[in-house]
Parts: sequence; C-alpha cells; structure tokens
Amino acid sequence: MTIVNEQIEQILKLAEKHGLRLKRKHAEINESGMDFQVVFAEDEAGKRWVLRKPRRDDVIERAVYEGKVLKLLQNHLPAAVPDWRIHTPELIAYPELPGVPAAVIDMEVKNYVWNMDHEPPAETFVKSLAKTLALLHSIDHKAAEEAGMHVMNPDGVRRSKAEQMEQIKRELGVSGELWERWQNWLSDDSYWPEHTAFIHGDLHPPHILIDQHQSITGLLDWTEAKIADPAKDFLLYETILGEAETARLISYYEKEGGRVWPRMKEHITELQAAYGIEIGMFALQTKQEEHLKMALDALGVRQ
Repeated sequence: MTIVNEQIEQILKLAEKHGLRLKRKHAEINESGMDFQVVFAEDEAGKRWVLRKPRRDDVIERAVYEGKVLKLLQNHLPAAVPDWRIHTPELIAYPELPGVPAAVIDMEVKNYVWNMDHEPPAETFVKSLAKTLALLHSIDHKAAEEAGMHVMNPDGVRRSKAEQMEQIKRELGVSGELWERWQNWLSDDSYWPEHTAFIHGDLHPPHILIDQHQSITGLLDWTEAKIADPAKDFLLYETILGEAETARLISYYEKEGGRVWPRMKEHITELQAAYGIEIGMFALQTKQEEHLKMALDALGVRQ
C-alpha cells in the first residue's frame, strides 16, 4: 500500500470510529492546505463528504473557534458554509458543499490551477462575490461577540498591527525599506477605515466555490474570521488579480451596500505590502522551517 493510500485509510478509519462509513473506492486526498489533510469520499448513498485531519496541535484550538463561526453563519449568506457533522480534536467531517473551488493549488509548481475565467474574472463572479462580501460585512457585531468571536474596533485593529510589526522586527527582522513603509502607513489616519466588519480573513481562490456560471456557491475555511478590518477580505484578491480588478470588485461591493472609504484601494495596497507580517506570525506559530523561509523572503531578510 502506498503512503497516500495509507493516509486515506487512516482518515477513513477515523470517520468510521465516529459512525461515518465511507467508500474506499475513488476516495482522494488533498495535501495543499497548511493546517489540515483533507480527504474526499462518498457514503453508500453517493453523498460526498469532506474529512479534515489536523496537521498540528495548534490547529485544534482554532478549529473550535471556527465551529463557533460556522454556527453563527448558517443562513446568513447567499453562499453555503460547511455544516460540521463530526467535530473532534482528531477529525472534522461535513457533506461536501455545491460547486468547485475557483482555483486549486498545484503543489509541484506552487501555483494556482484555475476552474474559472480569471484574466479577467467573469462579471457573474465579481458581482456575486461583491454581494456575498457586502452581506458578510454587515453581520451584527453583537451577535458575533455573543457567539464568542474575536471583536476588534478600528483603534484595536491599528494597535494590533503595530504590535505585530514590533514582534516581527524583534523576532524575525524586516528590511529597512519595508519598515519605513509600514510606519508611514500606520501613522496616516487617511488610509484607515473608521469601522470594522465581520470578515472571512483568508479569502483566496481555493476557499471560494463556484458553479458552472461562475457564481459563488460557498465559502470554506473560516478559521481567520473575526470582526476586524474589512480591507482584509480584498487583500488576496489584489495580490492575485491586481489593483484594477480589485477596484472593479470594490465598485460592485459599494453598489451592493458595502461600506467604503476614500483611500480604501490604497489601504489594501499597503496591507498587501505588509503581508509579510501575516506570514511571519504564522511561521512563529507553526515553527516550521518552510514557513519561516517564506516569512523571511516576504520580509526582505537575507538568509
């Protein structure tokens, strides 16, 4: 038996332990996620299931948090979110959501393989994403707080970013050019929103599901959700698709009722320039060499 088949078998046995019997035939594993091994398999009725096995202990605590987020989100969005039927420290399982990922990561070439038009994205995709984000960002803060989510105010967002900058500089280092840019951005009120919103927090193509018309059908992986800077949900969009496409998304977002501010586009660009902070914080958490290398590269630190 190959290593891959052994891994699939191990995860299917975990599902059986929790009362979920799935077929071995056509079961597939996806290793692209940093936090979970994922197996897709069918039950006897032909329903497809998603099985997620944590890669590290630090993921387990965050999965408990994600469970709270998903419970709150049910029926709040036009897009589906996972309905966890099994949630233990060793396994999460839920029926597969409709649609396919907007893109998947090819582990060999370390790049996206797209399931949609992306140069540029179709009008249907941009409009449905804008509507979904506008509704997500309008979810009541009090309900989020009562659900046990992390809730930040605008001052707290900037204070947290400043603290992360200092920690990254102290523990990993950062180029002088980047550090100066971060400080100029941090100290200029005109960039920053005067409100916070319920955000997904890690909105990149593998977490966005679409149908054959390229409309959004579901959103995955809510570990980073919180009440925080709404620009964060545009960050990876700009990183992958560029400033012009981000401006187009923001335009539709505003039409759908999303709250914008004068320097929103510029703020997203500065957030992108500071993305090394996110990678660095992740590397400090996981303590894995490959994550550390990614962080140092993004921070402009010579290795």
